[in-house]
Amino acid sequence: MKQLILSLVLAGLALPVFAQSKTLLNLDKSGVAIQGYDPVAFFTDNQPVKGKPDLVAKRDGAIYYFASKEHRSLFLKTPAKYEPAYGGYCAYGVSRNRLVDIDVDAFQVVDGRLLLQYSKGVRADFNEDMKGNLAKAETNWPGLVMKKGK
Repeated sequence: MKQLILSLVLAGLALPVFAQSKTLLNLDKSGVAIQGYDPVAFFTDNQPVKGKPDLVAKRDGAIYYFASKEHRSLFLKTPAKYEPAYGGYCAYGVSRNRLVDIDVDAFQVVDGRLLLQYSKGVRADFNEDMKGNLAKAETNWPGLVMKKGK
């Protein structure tokens, strides 16, 4: 009986580790993230800037393009700071437990995180209850990664 309980406890502890090993990223067929836009530019230029295919960095299966060597260097120093939240999927969609593509012009930086949205209208809807929608997205994201991640 003790062995059965121990096995169940260990299996329960292994599940979160397994879940963490999955990733879920919004990439194109070539593995490029954010439709080829520079993730750092959203923070430094406050707008989407197309990256150059000869200035790249790879992280967790995603390829990121950069507009300058300086942006690439900033990303390589602290990639988690610049990566889009929710794997680059629409934050409002994630708050509704759905994976939805994005329009880079409908971005926003909230509490130091890059949030991408389906459209500017959806961004406005999201912002009507930003705290609530962020809380829902945070709750839903691990389940979406478990279910749809690789």
